[in-house]
Amino acid sequence: MKNTIKKIWLLLTLALSIVSLQAQQPKRPNIILFLVDDMGWEDTSVPFSGSQTANNRKYHTPFMEQLAKEGMLFTNAYSNTVCTPTRVSLMTGWNAAHHHVTNWTHPEKDHTADAPDDQFLPTEWNLNGLSPVAGIANTFYNDKPLPQRLKEAGYFTIHVGKAHWGSQGTPGASPYNIGFTVNIAGHAAGHPQSYLSEDNYGNLPGKNSAQSVPDLEQYWQSGTFLTEALTREALQALDLPVKQHQPFFLNLAHYAVHVPLMADKRYYQQYLDRGLDSTEAKYASLLEGMDASLGEVMNYLKEKRLTDNTLLIFLSDNGGLSIAPPRGGASHTQNLPLKAGKGSLYEGGIRVPMIVRYPQVVKPGTTSSVPVMAEDFLPTVLDAAGIKRNADITALDGRSYLPALTGKKQSDNTRELVWHYPNKWRGEDGPAINYYSAIRKGDWKLVYSLRTSKAELYNLRNDLGEEHDLATELPEKVTELKVLLGNTLKKFDAPMPVVRATGQKVPYPGR
Repeated sequence: MKNTIKKIWLLLTLALSIVSLQAQQPKRPNIILFLVDDMGWEDTSVPFSGSQTANNRKYHTPFMEQLAKEGMLFTNAYSNTVCTPTRVSLMTGWNAAHHHVTNWTHPEKDHTADAPDDQFLPTEWNLNGLSPVAGIANTFYNDKPLPQRLKEAGYFTIHVGKAHWGSQGTPGASPYNIGFTVNIAGHAAGHPQSYLSEDNYGNLPGKNSAQSVPDLEQYWQSGTFLTEALTREALQALDLPVKQHQPFFLNLAHYAVHVPLMADKRYYQQYLDRGLDSTEAKYASLLEGMDASLGEVMNYLKEKRLTDNTLLIFLSDNGGLSIAPPRGGASHTQNLPLKAGKGSLYEGGIRVPMIVRYPQVVKPGTTSSVPVMAEDFLPTVLDAAGIKRNADITALDGRSYLPALTGKKQSDNTRELVWHYPNKWRGEDGPAINYYSAIRKGDWKLVYSLRTSKAELYNLRNDLGEEHDLATELPEKVTELKVLLGNTLKKFDAPMPVVRATGQKVPYPGR
C-alpha cells in the first residue's frame, strides 16, 4: 500500500512539474501583418522624418499615432516600387531580384503587365507570380510560403483583402494554396473595381471585371465602405482561433489606398472643409478609413486581452502614388521631402511607413533607424514564433529584425539593400521610373539606369530628398557600389531588359 501511495505521489509530482514547466514557457505570439496598399511615408500624421511636415499636418491618423507610442517606429523601412514584388517577398523571404517577380502580376495568366517600349523587348520575368506548385511556367516556385510554415507549426492562418501573388489560373492566385485556412476577398487582382457597397464592390451586372472584389455579398447595398467591410470580416474570423486559444496569423491586406480614389463618406467632408481639393480629400478619407480599421484591430486585441502576446506589424507595400492625375496637385510632390513616388527607385517610391508593436519585446515609444526590407518579415516572424529555420530556408535573402526590436541593434552600415526593376511600369519614363536598379549601403545610395547606364550617387543622411548627385565628385564610391550591385544581380541571375535592336541583354552594372 505504501509503495502504491508513493508511486501515485511521484506521478502527481511529475505531472505538476510538467504543468509548471509548460506554464513557464512563453506562448507563441499571435501575428498580425496590417498591410496597406500604396501608402507613402508621408501619408500620415506620424512624423517618420522626426519632425512634423506639411504632409503630416494634412492627414489625421490617430491610431497610427497610438501604435507608434506603444511600439517601435522604423524610419528606414523599405518595400519595392510596386506591389506584387513586395507581397511575394513578404511571404517567401526572398528579394525581388532573386525571385524574379519584379513587376505587378496581370490578373490573366501569361499576360505581362509591362508597357511596350521602343528600346527594349519585353523582359523575361516571373510574370505569373508566386506558385506553391512546381512546374508552372513563369512563376517563382516556393513550396512552403510563410502561411504554410505557420500553419504546420499550429497557427490558424487568415487572409483578408488584397492578395495579388499570382495570376488567375495559377495556384498562387488563391490564398488557400499558400497556406491560409481562411480567405476573404483575396484573389488575382491588384485593386478593387469599387470601394462602394452601392456598386457591390464592382459586382454589378454588365460591369463585372477581374477587379471586382469577391466574398462580400452580405455587404452589398448596405452603405458599408470596403475598408470597413474587410475589417469586420477580419475580426469575425479571429473569433474562432481566439475561442480555441490557438495562435493566429492574420494577414489583413487592405485595398486602400490604391486607386480608384473614392470618398469614404465617414471622413470625406472634413477634408473638404480643411481646404483639400476633391481628389486629395478622397485620398485623405481613404487613409483615415484605413487608420480607423487599425484602431478597431487594436481595440479587439485589448478587449480579448491579446495585446501583450501579439506581434503587430504595420507596413505599406510600396511608396505613395505621386502621378497626377489620379493624384491631385503637381506630380511627384505628394511624398515630399522624399523624391518621386510609386514606381520610382528614388526614396519616395520605396521608403514606407512601418511600425511594430510587440509588448513582450519592444519598448514603447522607441525608434529604430536600422534599414529593413520586405523580405525581412518572414525570418522575423519565424524567430518570434520560435520556429526553427530548417535547411530549406537557409538561403533566405531577408534578415530578422528581432534584434532591432529588442534594442540590441541600432545601426547596420554593412548590409547591402538591393532593388531591381527591369520592367516598364508606365508608358512614359519619369524620375527613376522604368528600367532602374538601386543599392543602398550605409548612408550611400546608388540609383542606376538600365536604359542609359547612368549612375547617380546620394548620401541619404545628408540628403534625404536626393537633390544632390555626388557621382561626379566621388567616382570611386560610384564604382564600388556599381560593382556590388552588379555582383548581387548576377548572383541572383536577375532578369534584365533585352535591347530590341541587337537581341542582347543589358549587361549587369559594373560589367
